[in-house]
This record gives sequence, C-alpha cells and structure tokens, in this order.
Amino acid sequence: MGDGTSVSEGAGVSEAPGMPFPLLETLKEAATVLRKSGLPFALAGGAAAYARGAAPPIHDVDFVILEADAEAVARAFEASGMRVEHPPEGWLIKAFDSGDRMIDLIFRLAGTPVATELLDRAEELDVAAVPMPVLSATDLVISWLGSFSEHHADFAGTLTCVRPLREQVDWDEVRAATDDSAFAHAFLVLLRRLRIVGPEDGRMTGPEDGDDQ
Repeated sequence: MGDGTSVSEGAGVSEAPGMPFPLLETLKEAATVLRKSGLPFALAGGAAAYARGAAPPIHDVDFVILEADAEAVARAFEASGMRVEHPPEGWLIKAFDSGDRMIDLIFRLAGTPVATELLDRAEELDVAAVPMPVLSATDLVISWLGSFSEHHADFAGTLTCVRPLREQVDWDEVRAATDDSAFAHAFLVLLRRLRIVGPEDGRMTGPEDGDDQ
C-alpha cells in the first residue's frame, strides 16, 4: 500500500496457508538474507497479513527495517546476488530476486521512521515453515490506515486484509493512533457499518446486532 506498506481469523496463528510458489520462495529468500545480516526486521504489508490468515500477496513482499540500517541491508541483498534500487521517494529500498520479483524494504511507514519498538512488538511466526518476525495485527492496521491520503485511500484493498485479522487487532489502540486522520476515521466507520468491528469501545459485533445509531 502507499507510502509505507501494501496490503487470521483468531489470535496466535503460527503457520500460514499456501502462497503461490514463486512469491513464497522470494519471501523465504529475503527473510534468509535479513536473518543472516543480523539486523532487526519484520515481515510487513500484505505478506504479514497473509502470515496471520489473510489472502496471499500477488505483487511483492514487504519487510520493515530501521532507517539507520538501510544501507547495510542494501549491501546484504547485493551480496546475495539480488539487484537493489533506491527509489526517489526516500522511504524504502527495493530488491529484486533472480525472477525479478520485488521485495520492498521499508524504513518509513506513512512518513514516520520505523522504530525499534515497532520491531520489538513483532511476533515470531512460521511462514511456510520458515520462522520470522511478523508485525502485530494492530501495527499492520495502523500502518495501512496511516497511509491513507487524498492521493491514496484504497478502502477495498485494505478491507480484504483487515477482515481476516479483526479478532487479533486492538481497535482502541488503532483509533487512538489514527485519531487525527479523517480517512482513517471514515474507514473505521465503514468497518462498524459492515459489522466487522463494534462501536467505539472496540468490542466485536456480529450480524445479529443492531445498526450503528
């Protein structure tokens, strides 16, 4: 998803379902490079949502890293034989595997530098039998909603990622973190009207409950 990261039923998902083979191999190869580098990282974006029960990504794989580590990460990917690009946007590095499949190495989410605390909150999950840190569902939703703007507000794409994660998310924390965004507020209203989440107290609700007043 724009400026930061693209786009499980139940908490504690430990192993993801099957991803299309080419992109799965890209994810595993990238995670191996990052693990060997010894630098902190976490799976993000649609791939992290997939690891937590959503549909698999089809275009690329996202990881988050610290901005201070960006050049070291780029060198690690170049040393592994991958092509590396530094886009002018200034919030990520792109790497391409031998099949020209893209890996986004993001060090700024919605204009905010990736923090050590964000990576510390990541949970170690098995993704296709490969253990790796994966951003929490709450942090994923905050990153998606934080990226909304007049130029980028993909509610449909974000909805497909959010719905399977809804019971893993601290919605009160999401509301607090995105309180100054009219676009995030509109998306949360959409979630309530679709009965994906409950009212302002963050309780879940279902089709049997009444409409929002």
